[in-house]
Amino acid sequence: MRNGMISTEHLVLIIMGIIMGTAARFFSLKEDYRQYPTYPNGYLIHLVTGFVAASLGAVAVPAIMTKNFVAVTFLSLEIQQFRDVRKMERGSLKDLENTEYTQRGDAYIDGIAKTFEARNYFALLVALATGIGFQVIGIFTDRLEIQIPTGVCVGLLVFFLVKRFSKGKTVGDIATVTPATVQIKNNQLFVNDIFVSNLVGTDNAQKMIEKEGLAVLIQPNENHYRITLDNYGQRQAILFEVTRALGVKRYAFTRKEYVEGNIVVALVPIIREIDAFVEVVKNTPLLENTKKSHSVLKTNLIKKGTS
Repeated sequence: MRNGMISTEHLVLIIMGIIMGTAARFFSLKEDYRQYPTYPNGYLIHLVTGFVAASLGAVAVPAIMTKNFVAVTFLSLEIQQFRDVRKMERGSLKDLENTEYTQRGDAYIDGIAKTFEARNYFALLVALATGIGFQVIGIFTDRLEIQIPTGVCVGLLVFFLVKRFSKGKTVGDIATVTPATVQIKNNQLFVNDIFVSNLVGTDNAQKMIEKEGLAVLIQPNENHYRITLDNYGQRQAILFEVTRALGVKRYAFTRKEYVEGNIVVALVPIIREIDAFVEVVKNTPLLENTKKSHSVLKTNLIKKGTS
């Protein structure tokens, strides 16, 4: 900073950081199209907050280099604003609950809200890393044609590392999902001989379900995965994704079978595509509040038993 004017080097650094951070927010945003947001307004809101986050990360390095530590304190203020983004998302999604085929449920809403808060940190960290890479290589050379590619490479590396670290699992990672047979027995609905409901007593309902109903069977790959799949919030999230993807003409059920821990999902969809049904269930994310570390639990129990 000379005579109140920002130097060319710092200007390039800031622009690079903003571009890289905003791009990181954009690409992470596209991954969640299946969940939320809708476009264009939803995209615009999150891209703007991503731009703000990237701007803060980009100016942090020049601020420190010029000993302008007051500017760095804005980072703490922005973190509070990111938390407000989470509150905004949670409130918005809850307001929409009554307009959906089936409700997302509180657990799913909380997971989505936390995800969008975390994605703003993507933008901030990528922009900050880009600036650091640019500045560090500047110690050895002042050639922009070397500094710029270095900063971009560091930003990309951080993006892929953070993205990999934060990537969650899906139902397909812990369970096998297969098409199942819908049956009506004594005015009751069964899926692969698993009782589902007795609320299909009319002849018209039974004919509709037998003719147009679809169902899948979710079988946990290991016994301890039953803990996750049995969670009501997780099953509600699965049902929500299925009904939003295929629509619901009438009826939508999810039930668990207590002996082997299998889960069934059955409905009369608008779009009758069993392959899409299976894929939607497989790609439903595992909610954070349902995840348990079986290996850690096992280790702690062993230590406790041997102490």
